[in-house]
Amino acid sequence: MMRKLIYATIALLGMEASAQELTLPTFTQYTSDNEFVISPTYAGIGDYVKVRGNALTQWVGIKNAPDTQTLVGDVRLGERSGTGVLFYNDRNGFTSQRGARLSFAHHLTLNNQDDKFLSFGLSYNVNQFRIDINEFDPNADPSVTDDRSTTNHNFDVGILYRQGQFFASLNAANILNKDLNVFAISEPNRLRNYYLYTGYRYKKNIRSDWEYEPSVFFQLFESDGRSSTDVNFKVRYFDFEDYYWFGITYRFLNDQFFNPWNIGPMAGLKKGGFYFGYSYQVIFNEIQLYSTGTHVITLGVDLFQGISNCKCTMR
Repeated sequence: MMRKLIYATIALLGMEASAQELTLPTFTQYTSDNEFVISPTYAGIGDYVKVRGNALTQWVGIKNAPDTQTLVGDVRLGERSGTGVLFYNDRNGFTSQRGARLSFAHHLTLNNQDDKFLSFGLSYNVNQFRIDINEFDPNADPSVTDDRSTTNHNFDVGILYRQGQFFASLNAANILNKDLNVFAISEPNRLRNYYLYTGYRYKKNIRSDWEYEPSVFFQLFESDGRSSTDVNFKVRYFDFEDYYWFGITYRFLNDQFFNPWNIGPMAGLKKGGFYFGYSYQVIFNEIQLYSTGTHVITLGVDLFQGISNCKCTMR
């Protein structure tokens, strides 16, 4: 049994490592009122400096399982633009990647009376990928004698359309091909992936304290054609300027709708300028025999509130 566990863990970690550099791991960070983590188009939407820290622990109970931390912040520039930055650290077995993303967005008003807005976003990404051999078995591959690392530069672009309580963001990430010469291995160098995030916020009437938000996150990888979808549903309860929310997410590969990748509850609150969110995901594949699931925690603060004269930068 122990041998099977070791083999299963190595195989799964190996598969995850192959995909690790394709994009920053996306789980449910964006559902914690943190859309900027997936799209530069959200930079500067809001009347405050928005800071969020995320900690993602995947496959709890398995040694050297993927572990990711991010720190993000964005702020409005003038009346129609915004900028933001994201730092991340991702470790997966014997591999790790660290990087940063600097973003700029510009927001246009299409129709002020109907709240129709169009936003464009651009990000510059820098990523350092490293293989750490400190725990390698020297007898397994004697040709590997030192750590290997490479630094890649790339760009993301996106467009966001908002009308009333409806939103839809279409993005292309890592639009440049990757240089593979440092490893001299056969690996996809097309890192491009495309994703759509769309949803609707519904209130029975303007005075209602309850808001309902169904949303969908669809992601497609160009290199091998695989794709996945998150179906999310959130409920918010507003208490003046504070609110509490809870929800659920359902993630599946698009050729396996009735065989989910994971399902999990979500909850959070905003109290004053402080924000807290938590998500738990139950795994529905072979690794569920050895892991208690995946946990995502989000902590944040909203600072330096300043009212905008342009509705296109209001949430």
